[in-house]
Amino acid sequence: MADADRKAVAIRLVVSDVDGTLVDADKKLTDGTIAAVQRLRDAGIAFTVISARPMSGVQPLLEPLELDEDVGAFNGGVIFRRDGTVVSRHTIAENVARGVIDMAADAQVDTWVFADDQWFATDGEGPHTASERVSSNQEPVVRPDFDDLLARADKITFVSDDEDRLRALYEQTHGRYGEQATIAQSQAYYLDVTALEANKGDGVAALARSNGVDLADTAVIGDQRNDLPMLTRAGLPIAMGNAPDEVKAAAHNVTRDNDADGVAHAIETIILPSLETSK
Repeated sequence: MADADRKAVAIRLVVSDVDGTLVDADKKLTDGTIAAVQRLRDAGIAFTVISARPMSGVQPLLEPLELDEDVGAFNGGVIFRRDGTVVSRHTIAENVARGVIDMAADAQVDTWVFADDQWFATDGEGPHTASERVSSNQEPVVRPDFDDLLARADKITFVSDDEDRLRALYEQTHGRYGEQATIAQSQAYYLDVTALEANKGDGVAALARSNGVDLADTAVIGDQRNDLPMLTRAGLPIAMGNAPDEVKAAAHNVTRDNDADGVAHAIETIILPSLETSK
């Protein structure tokens, strides 16, 4: 969309993705980002996050950012508050969970299942397990079978550094269950399956409602394909500089990379200036 065709929006809420967006490559919040979020609040704009992470992985961010707004885990499958209160929860339909697990059986991918607020994994030392320990803020429970968990799974993640293999699994699972679940890549090496309602479009709508804000007055910031549902619904969609081209194409603006304080840059150069242009 050309800049001239866009109407100025009066931003009242900012919702940010976490990995690849709000935190740097070491999964850390920078002082610059924390300060920029405070400047948003000083300007009367609410701020919150939505992530593919479980609750345990989102909670450590809430204290330094002083987040008292509702926040989203599992792409919005769980909406919860800083004190741990769960506002809503959507788990994967059991037939879908069993179906995608069966489809992945011969795909030579690692499998993670998140259920009962725990992380279960087929391999405790896989190539991205160390990173997930940081993101989820917990240790994996290693087991070869997840059968007893599939009636209440929040998220299933298939992990592989083979992009073609993971893309083929996406095509297979999405082709069969795309109308019954949210199936998307949260990173190039992660294929996530969550409940149909657990997508960032519905999630950001829930977060906007909880803040009494219209989606038209909401800015969102993201970097991956699982961010597309919120980028296409919010009034001001912003993509990270490290996002793939298809994600950038869905945004009105592109900020810096997450390793260059991209969220802080978006706040300072796009969101706060929009307050003046909307007057």
